[in-house]
Amino acid sequence: MRAFWASLDKRWRRNGAAMPPLRWQACLFITLNAVILSMLLFDAPIGASEPPALVKHLGEMLTGFGDSAWLIYTSILLFFQGRAGYKLVKTARSKAQALYVSWIGAYLFATVVFSGLLANLLKRAIGRARPDHFHDYGMFSFTPFSGHAAFESFPSGHSTTVGAVFAAFALLFPRYRVVFVVCAIWLGMTRVMVGAHYPSDVIAGLAFGGWFSLLTAIIFARCGLLFTLAPDGWPIAKRFFPDTKKPGA
Repeated sequence: MRAFWASLDKRWRRNGAAMPPLRWQACLFITLNAVILSMLLFDAPIGASEPPALVKHLGEMLTGFGDSAWLIYTSILLFFQGRAGYKLVKTARSKAQALYVSWIGAYLFATVVFSGLLANLLKRAIGRARPDHFHDYGMFSFTPFSGHAAFESFPSGHSTTVGAVFAAFALLFPRYRVVFVVCAIWLGMTRVMVGAHYPSDVIAGLAFGGWFSLLTAIIFARCGLLFTLAPDGWPIAKRFFPDTKKPGA
């Protein structure tokens, strides 16, 4: 284990690329305003009413995709499958591809697990009452560290996972980033559809998960794993699976 961390430290120090201009101040400003506006305009109507039966049913059908458990299992499977493939294949290119798969698993595991842990710590520390208790406590009721799930609404843990996963996909496969953004919004909002969260909880969760994936990608890139750093410091996914169709064919 000590040798592993020493290797990562060596990789980190060897990479002299500058950190990317993330403009985090502007993004934080936009996110905070989106959350506050959602609280003022949308949270109360959502909390005071029941979603239509069809909408709730649709949310119940889709919301399971944001459960972190199956994503964690999938990421672990990818990691060990890649490691096993690395030992079985013979050519250097095949070994590189197997390592690529294993590091995808490691990256997804890191984004889902650690963003989820931080989100759960935040929601317990903030202690916002869920929409189910709107008529009892209102939408601005906060009971930090109550130890009860009813007071763990902000930010949404499901939405944090969704934001982290689809931001990771967007970084790994940027060609389809618009599709991933749409999927993230829909799956995040299923938490509103089922009455588990306010819209502001979902917005905060999606933003937190997305930023966590980006920062994790930068750390991986600095270590020379899975991503490479562009001249401006932005993480770009390495490519070991080019299109099989040749140009002009």
